[in-house]
Parts: sequence; C-alpha cells; structure tokens
Amino acid sequence: MLKYTVAIAALLSAATADAYASEQDSWLETYNRSVFGFNMQVDRFVLKPVAKGYRAVTNQDVRNRVSSFISNVNEPASAVNHTLQGSVTGMFNSIARFAINSTLGLGGMFDVAEGWGLPKKETGFDETMAHYCVPDGPLVMLPFFGPFTVRSMVGYTVDGISTPVYWAAINDKNYSAKISYSYAALTAISARERSLDLLDDLERNSVDFYSTMRSAYLQNRQKYNSVCQSANTAPSYDFDFDDSEDADY
Repeated sequence: MLKYTVAIAALLSAATADAYASEQDSWLETYNRSVFGFNMQVDRFVLKPVAKGYRAVTNQDVRNRVSSFISNVNEPASAVNHTLQGSVTGMFNSIARFAINSTLGLGGMFDVAEGWGLPKKETGFDETMAHYCVPDGPLVMLPFFGPFTVRSMVGYTVDGISTPVYWAAINDKNYSAKISYSYAALTAISARERSLDLLDDLERNSVDFYSTMRSAYLQNRQKYNSVCQSANTAPSYDFDFDDSEDADY
C-alpha cells in the first residue's frame, strides 16, 4: 500500500505543471517516441497475436460477457468517484449496479441492472481530478501501458486500488500474483481485441503513427478536461443590489 501512496503523492506534485505543456523539441518527445516504438514491437509480436487468437476462438457474445465482467469490477471505483464528485445519485446507481450484476448477473457477465433502469455511469479518479480542475499535465508513454498524462496516471493508480480484484489479491497472499496478473491480462486482451480494426486502419493511413496516436489520445481526453473548462467559462451574474435605489424607473 505504501508504494501506491508514494507514487500518488509524487504524481500529484508533478500534475501541478502546465496542463498544456508541449513535448515538441524536447527530451520528452524523444523519450515518448522511443517507448512508443518499444510498445509497438511488444504489440506486434505478443499482444496483437494473442488478441487475434482470442477473437478467433470466441464469438461476440462470449467477448461481450468478458467486457461486462470487467466493467462490473470497476463499479466500486465509480461509486467512490461519484461520491467525490458530489453525485449522490451516481454513487447509489453504481452501488446498485454492482450488487445486482454481481449476483443476478452472474459475477457481472450479464448487465441485469441496465434492464432495470440503472444504466452504466462509469467514472474514475481522473475525471474526479478534472472536476476540480487539476491540470492534465504532459503526455508520457509508459512501457507496456501506452500513453498517459500525469493526471491519468494518478487516476489509473487510484482506480486500480479501488477494485475488488485489488483487495482480493492483497487479502490472499497465496494467490495474490495470480489474481492480479490474470485480471490484468484479461483486461489487456479484451481491450486490444476491441481496438484491432481501429488501430490497423489508423496505422495504415498514418504518415507518422506516433503523432496520430498522440493527437487521438489527447483529443479523446478533452471530454474530461471540458468538465473544468465548462465550469470556468460559465456565465457569471452581478447580484449586487447596492445601486438598485438609484435605478431609473
């Protein structure tokens, strides 16, 4: 637990940097491109073949069940973050979904709650920080993980220790590594399978695949940053009535 606390503290300190810092003409772009190249090799020889094999031996219904299970595991983290964002309705929605889908939905493989008028409202600590206008920070490529901003790294870490999988792992020392690695592998393979066609198209049509991926990632993150931006650009009104008696009626 200590290592997560130290990591979060360090990343939060770094997150106070300029949210729109450019990596152009800097050591960071050189680093990011190097790591991106490494990740592409890992993907080409390991993750992509496994994801294609997963698609080949399963049908869409099975893959949907796996995706639903993974989504259900994240419901407790959503409940916590809805609370931090001040959304009581969202908190109860996530708690109810987790309870219903974990039982009647056979461990979350079936989204029973959706049919009962409880739609998925997924959120995370990244969005919570955006809600309070914590800067996004520069983009950093991580080996094996891919692109993150400083804020999204913090969000990923906090959300990771908010899931039942994490607590099941630390409470069972005999199977801790097996639980953690199995869930991480399942999540990675499922996510990669869903993006097979999209990433193939992007790579095929890109002159500079790194720049394309970087732009797509940062553009997608605007949905989080707009939470703060919309709050900052909201109209303000002057309700000072001290001069009302001087008004011309």
